[in-house]
Amino acid sequence: MASRIEDYAMIGNCRSAALVSRDGSIDWLCLPRFDSAACFAALLGDRQNGYWKLAPSDPDATCIRQYNDGSLVLETEWQTATGRAKVTDFMPFAGDQVGVTRIVEGLEGRVDFQSIFTLRFDYGNAVPWVRRVDDQTLTAVAGPDLIVVRSPVAVEGEGMHSIARFAVSAGERVPFVLAWGPSHLPPPETPDALEALERSITYWEEWSGRCVDVGEWNDIVRRSLVVLKGLSYLPTGGIVAAPTTSLPEQLGGERNWDYRYCWARDATFVLSALVNAGYHEEASAWRDWVRRAVAGSPDQLQVLYGIAGERRLEEYELPWLAGYEGSRPVRVGNAASAQFQLDIFGELVGAFSHAVKHGVEFESDSDEVQAVFLDHLASIWRQPDEGIWEIRGESQHFVHSKVMAWLAFQRAAEQDFSGRDPRYAKRWQTIADEIKADILAKGIDPARGCFTQAYGSTEMDASLLLVTLTDFLPPDDPRIVATVKAVEQDLLVDGFVLRYDTRSGVDGLPPGEGQFLPCSFWLVENYVQQGRMDEARELFSRLAGLANDLGLLAEEYDPHSKRLLGNFPQAFSHVALVNAAYSLARGSSATADVHSTPESTIPQGVSA
Repeated sequence: MASRIEDYAMIGNCRSAALVSRDGSIDWLCLPRFDSAACFAALLGDRQNGYWKLAPSDPDATCIRQYNDGSLVLETEWQTATGRAKVTDFMPFAGDQVGVTRIVEGLEGRVDFQSIFTLRFDYGNAVPWVRRVDDQTLTAVAGPDLIVVRSPVAVEGEGMHSIARFAVSAGERVPFVLAWGPSHLPPPETPDALEALERSITYWEEWSGRCVDVGEWNDIVRRSLVVLKGLSYLPTGGIVAAPTTSLPEQLGGERNWDYRYCWARDATFVLSALVNAGYHEEASAWRDWVRRAVAGSPDQLQVLYGIAGERRLEEYELPWLAGYEGSRPVRVGNAASAQFQLDIFGELVGAFSHAVKHGVEFESDSDEVQAVFLDHLASIWRQPDEGIWEIRGESQHFVHSKVMAWLAFQRAAEQDFSGRDPRYAKRWQTIADEIKADILAKGIDPARGCFTQAYGSTEMDASLLLVTLTDFLPPDDPRIVATVKAVEQDLLVDGFVLRYDTRSGVDGLPPGEGQFLPCSFWLVENYVQQGRMDEARELFSRLAGLANDLGLLAEEYDPHSKRLLGNFPQAFSHVALVNAAYSLARGSSATADVHSTPESTIPQGVSA
């Protein structure tokens, strides 16, 4: 059985990532990319679906773990009755090559270890042909995939598993190096373990050392930014929402989705977090990914794309996997890629405007490209959509979606492109004013005076906390104040904000899920905007305290079972944490900067 979600660590090298449990088992790894088929899939099934456990033989061994400072290099220190040893797990930066390296180091006395290696390609379905090449090398082949494992210790085959038993004394090191390659080519070379470790630590130290200081929240912000970097795909600049698929939003339920893709909406939030933290190079890479991904006819704009901008992300199920704690189905692909979500246009224009404002350059034809997309938006903004939560029920006129459409035209009208046609700005402003009037007429509950989830509805939606962070209305407008109050009354449960009431049936799925963590971070920013600083700090502290011992957050949290839920670690949660922390540090909303006209306050050390 897989470990609790919060008991996993992530290691990665900006090409893929692995989840390592507290007991030393790698239960999830996709090679060579985040969205490739898993070769260790015990996370979503059982150990027959592939895992690699490296830990002391003593069942009573105890451990503590940490990341090497500012990195995704995991260090687990084991204590047994006979000694003390450390296991260092990481994914080396080795050009296009990808794999996992594990180094066992004796610290004190003598510790007996055991490595149990069970490789299953195709998400735990394909048993490979395993061959011993020499005393130190194993190869495993199935279809297009080849894995090479090298280690100085002897490995024996036992019942479809490869097992090594060995001991380390103080000062001894035993490396295990796994590398992936295409099966039609010669086996890949494996890097020297210690040299690869030194290169990886240097890379991460140099990267995380550039983070802008955010005061008392600096450690958790720095960790969140390292997670975001680890979820980026270095060759293209795309950032996946999570390295996993089908970790459930409700244990035993069917809200299990594949998040190993790039959401265009995330551009707004990721750009804000990266610019706030001083990472303009990464912001530029993400900007370029978005520009390439959305290139083409505006009526083909998608909600999400593959990590290289792929558009066909057909969703299908893996019936041979039992699901995490029985949560089925296990899905690959994501049908939301074919949905119509109106807010994407506003998020993209807002993100690009924010980037330009902070010195991230755009090509000279950006205004013309934007005009094509806005012309299309002008013809469709009156249509209902599936909304930010990607509902699988009936389309509606979601208020958040309409406000984001308004934002697209409003920001475009305010932009100052040199040599632009003045008719652009006039037309965009006229349409923005028309959308605003429509929202104010149809999107407000006349009884409570607050915005609602959709036109004609009285339901509340946490996405309205993003509406209140735009300059659609001033922060002290009674309708904004009433909206935050209504969200607190209807959606604040056990101290956390629900996305919406799943019992309403609006999403076409069975009710029940955990609290979606980004929503609560948005409430922090609303408190900051309203000057409710004590409440903002208290809520942020509670949310940051939900991170596991390594500072990692999942998508959701269940306050009753006190369990993290959903895909892990989740980029959206960490982005929301970073922006909320910067909001607290400077007393104004970081997310609102993306959605607002005035120049934002730039933290010390960040150049505009």
